[in-house]
Amino acid sequence: MIRKFGILIFSIIFSGLPFTTLSGQSTAMHWNEMLLQAIREDLARPTVHARNLWHTSAAMYDVWTMFQHEAKPYLIGNTVQGFDSPFTGYPINQTQSQEDLEIAIDYAAYLMLRERFQYSLNSPSNNDRINAYMEKRGYDMSTYDEKFTNYASGDPRALGTHIAWEYLRFGLQDGSNELSFYRNMYYTPVNRPIDPSKYGNPAITDPNRWQTVDLPITIDQSGNKIESAPPFLGAEWGNVLPFSLENPTVYTRDSQAYKVYYDPGPPPYLDTIADTDGSKIYKWGFSLVAIWSSHCDPADSVIWDISPAAQGNLNAFPETFEETQAFYDLEGGDPGEGHPINPATQEPYAPNLVKRGNYVRALAEFWADGPDSETPPGHWFTIVNEVNQHPELIKKFGGKGDVLDSLEWDIKTYFVLGANMHDAAINTWALKGYYDYVRPVSAIRYMADRGQSSDPNLPNYHVAGLPLIPGYIELILEGDTLAGKENEYLHHVKLNTWKGPDYIKDPTVDMAGVGWVRAGNWWPYQRPTFVTPNFSGYLSGHSTYSRSAAEILTAVTGDAFFPGGMGTFLVEQDTFLVFEEGPSETFELKWATYRDASDQTSLSRIWGGIHPPMDDIPGRKIGIKIAEQVFTKAEAYFYDDVDGDGLYSYEDCDDNDPKRPLKKRCKKQKRLK
Repeated sequence: MIRKFGILIFSIIFSGLPFTTLSGQSTAMHWNEMLLQAIREDLARPTVHARNLWHTSAAMYDVWTMFQHEAKPYLIGNTVQGFDSPFTGYPINQTQSQEDLEIAIDYAAYLMLRERFQYSLNSPSNNDRINAYMEKRGYDMSTYDEKFTNYASGDPRALGTHIAWEYLRFGLQDGSNELSFYRNMYYTPVNRPIDPSKYGNPAITDPNRWQTVDLPITIDQSGNKIESAPPFLGAEWGNVLPFSLENPTVYTRDSQAYKVYYDPGPPPYLDTIADTDGSKIYKWGFSLVAIWSSHCDPADSVIWDISPAAQGNLNAFPETFEETQAFYDLEGGDPGEGHPINPATQEPYAPNLVKRGNYVRALAEFWADGPDSETPPGHWFTIVNEVNQHPELIKKFGGKGDVLDSLEWDIKTYFVLGANMHDAAINTWALKGYYDYVRPVSAIRYMADRGQSSDPNLPNYHVAGLPLIPGYIELILEGDTLAGKENEYLHHVKLNTWKGPDYIKDPTVDMAGVGWVRAGNWWPYQRPTFVTPNFSGYLSGHSTYSRSAAEILTAVTGDAFFPGGMGTFLVEQDTFLVFEEGPSETFELKWATYRDASDQTSLSRIWGGIHPPMDDIPGRKIGIKIAEQVFTKAEAYFYDDVDGDGLYSYEDCDDNDPKRPLKKRCKKQKRLK
């Protein structure tokens, strides 16, 4: 699949093309861009690629620490969660320290990308790209020796190679089951696959458990053709070694153990016998997904102001069911208060009026897997790379201390964000694996098969059916064209919603539109070759990834706002959408803060038909906790509190010490924790 994407702008333009089109980047950013491209070309595996982003970032960071005075390596020379990585020290030639540093980073990142993507569907493309970069840097790759790890010789190539091998060795025992291509060891689904081309969902036996999708052709979000009825991705990812998560609780289900860290408790379950409180929340939440799908129509008359003046700046999450219902209004929209002033310009944010049907469809596609299918963890790295190149960004870590050079800034930013995305993946997929919760396409069709649950005096009543909501969810009555030629669907439930891929022959020119469909035929706003991710719903990975990333960017930059007070993404008329034709106008997505962008991500998954509200808010809350824990631990690797006064300090050092070559670190400084 060729993804049609817009332009991400933070005062400079992101071309969406390989790194060679960009200038002024550090070698760390070059490698991160190449890693993101390798992810785009690989299978869409957010857990695996969060781990790849973390391990590659950490390897570059550990290389960088060998040339610094104060910063401490994460893995090299340490024992990390039982894994021992001995190190005898690296002799540094002070006069060539910066050049040697970049050489060592190049060799470490090169080996990480070559090994981690050796079995990728597009490994030749990755190899060509990284080899071309190494040759452009002046390295003779015809003499490359992956076994050259004698770092004691002082050769930076050997240092980088050694550090990469240590991370690769660490990855073989970190619980990811990399040697078996990350397959599950014991998880077994309880439901047979759903075939969405057929009416209803007769295959499901437990409406509270996950169900894979069986399609004639399945194409993942990166455009790769994969096996039909794909298995649950990462059901046992809670077993993977984290960076900062601690003290997991071990739960048992189906006689198998599942590690869980931050646990918000179980989602609401549907009771097929009684109308319990949990059932009411379940039916409301999944019905809301179908209702919000009715917003995917640019032909309606609803116009929204999507500027930072009118949305964003959300200051509280709902705590009760009643608050949650108000938070996710039937008409949709961002419940934030908006921002009156751009703090960078001291001017009000200008209105940004857009048709709701264009806006919500763009959100559903933009936030699904990134502008160019780099998966949600990679999407936030593309945002970071734009932020890091913004001319108004002041590169003071945490907004304090010295201005850092681009390489140090990128290295530290990637280390923190990579660790964060990895821990977010572990915590989220630990919950996904244990709770094994149902997706909207399964739940909505299951309830449609039962009937309506609003009134036992009306036809087709079942306590586990869909609730009737006038204008959105109704019964099919006599004379309705949906009743069928023989009235075979009379008194079935119908939905006023996005009509689905059956109405689209060519997505470049056709648009399904919104209208009444039989509820048993409901589709999420997705491609017919994808339908829904191949892992369970609860919690939302997008909500957790995005909120934790927003918190990390806020902490790293020391500012909640994008540089210049606003980040934007250009959505071009009739070229951006992939699922169907559109949008019918050109407009910009705009965010004042990183948190605003994150909150928009979460809402996009409801419009896309992928998550109900109960998957969302717990993910946002846990994302905040993970980010706080990751940042605190990561910062302690960067700076020392030598005298224990609560301030990070740079130690005094001897400028003549060959192991302390960077004189800018040989002075006493302090920065607030």
